[in-house]
Amino acid sequence: MNYDSTIEILSLIQERNLQKLPRRLRPFYERIKFKNRAILIFGPRGVGKTTFILSRIKNKSIFYLSTDNPLVSAVSLWDLGNAIFMKGYDGIAIDEVHYSKDWSIHLKALYDAFPDKIIWASDSSNLTLRHGIADLSRRFSRIEIPLMSFREYLALKEGVILPVINPLSPDRKLIKKTMDSAKILYTFQNFMEEGFRPVFLEWDYQEQTMNIIEKTLHGDIPFFVPQITNIHFRLMNAIVGYLAMSKIPTINVEGLCNEWGISKVKLYQLLHVMDATGLIRIIYHKNDTKTFSKGAKIFLADPSFYSVLGGEIGTRREAFVVAAFSNAGKKVFASKNEEAGDFLVDGAVIEVGGKNKSKKKADYVIRDNIDLPNRNIIPLWLLGFMY
Repeated sequence: MNYDSTIEILSLIQERNLQKLPRRLRPFYERIKFKNRAILIFGPRGVGKTTFILSRIKNKSIFYLSTDNPLVSAVSLWDLGNAIFMKGYDGIAIDEVHYSKDWSIHLKALYDAFPDKIIWASDSSNLTLRHGIADLSRRFSRIEIPLMSFREYLALKEGVILPVINPLSPDRKLIKKTMDSAKILYTFQNFMEEGFRPVFLEWDYQEQTMNIIEKTLHGDIPFFVPQITNIHFRLMNAIVGYLAMSKIPTINVEGLCNEWGISKVKLYQLLHVMDATGLIRIIYHKNDTKTFSKGAKIFLADPSFYSVLGGEIGTRREAFVVAAFSNAGKKVFASKNEEAGDFLVDGAVIEVGGKNKSKKKADYVIRDNIDLPNRNIIPLWLLGFMY
């Protein structure tokens, strides 16, 4: 098969995408270092993986393609990649890789056949990459792009680049610089409503967020759940809605199984995939090694989901704390002793609450609607400055 016309069309699409690159880019991109010619990039839908890839290939001889394009999904990734390299390109960047059949086998073959070529692949789910990682782990490095931080939101929204701050050991000079540079509490409320994905720069955030939820449910999850049915889709949609509205971040497994007529094994499978695709975030007790578990707490993975769905503000606070620490690379567990606090982060007990919530015995108390830290009391917004 001659791929010349396909490559020509894809090259034109690449050029259009490069022309549309935004002027302001996520500061997180700057901390990503490529130490290998072969990279697997993953992160939730809408966090800017495509923008990151395009920003890195600009002015380079690297060919970009997305396998959700019918031109690409209908052909062999090996054959197309081979034809692209025969054109003299130094590398290939493959977006939405899970749409390509046997993608991991083809990437491995391209890697082995072209030892001097760059090969990048991206996907919305780390589950996709884990499925293929057995073949690729010795060859490909992995990079995760998380949801945006509050610091990044300020950079994109206001054009202000502020320093990274450790919220559990804050530098007062850096906090003063930050407070002098922006209306922190006001802007933080906007961030909680719309700021976790750079799509807020394009058009209606609420509509785009609903599209992301819909595409994750119906476009991504079926790749990982065999024999998925309409009942499963409706159940997962109901779980998202229930978690948004609930003051208690968990679900009743027995009740849902009875109501929807499915087994516990299938429900746990759905929860696991919803977590892996960035819809929900399951928080476990430390040392919870159960194969089938709903965890101790379940949150919507993106705190702005609560706002978009008209959900619980109190639960959104906890969801943000969990997301902020997790996205910064911290291990977060649910506290077994809720009289002491809500979470364990790197061994420290964390309590989360509003401005007037009474103290427990936590090492740190995180509160909303306060501007400055005081002893072990940390303002919620400060968690948005870890990256």
